[in-house]
Amino acid sequence: MEAKALLQEHIAKTASLTEEQFEYFFSHFKMLSFQKGQTIISAGDKVDCEYFVISGCLKAFYINDEIKMYILQFAMPTWWTSDYNALYNQIPAAINVDCITDAVVLCLSNNDREKLCAEFHQVEHFFRWRTNKGYIASQKRLLSFMNNNVKTRYEELLALYPQLYNLVPKHLIAAYLGVSRETLSRLYNS
Repeated sequence: MEAKALLQEHIAKTASLTEEQFEYFFSHFKMLSFQKGQTIISAGDKVDCEYFVISGCLKAFYINDEIKMYILQFAMPTWWTSDYNALYNQIPAAINVDCITDAVVLCLSNNDREKLCAEFHQVEHFFRWRTNKGYIASQKRLLSFMNNNVKTRYEELLALYPQLYNLVPKHLIAAYLGVSRETLSRLYNS
């Protein structure tokens, strides 16, 4: 599906825009292509965009002082990603975003998003709905980390996103689950 149609279908699930309104909305996005392994955001960067994934798979991650990677999010088609703290608070990025596979994204600047929200109530509604869904997903993930063992978290991930296991190397899934590659191998083979 082409980028414009994918975004229009995604928006239409929540917000009703006329064709003319959607054309104007879409005109604020910039299409970008990235290769596997390419970095979109690095820690320390100024962040002024969020990204809507058209194709491919991205990861948003943090690397601590001991050089341990923690994956916060995998972003597949119709998912949004950025370092939102850096984007909204205009501070240097703490989160990195890079490409697990070749990827095509639509980039929307913070200024354009705010402008569109001010101009169209439906667009503001869409972004509020999307933010709420993201917050709920983050809460569920945090509660799962606090209450479930690794095997249960692994099974939840597999049930929710079975396609990840064909797209994402196992060491990245391990980093998402907060375990070693060896621990994941034991779960994967059980």
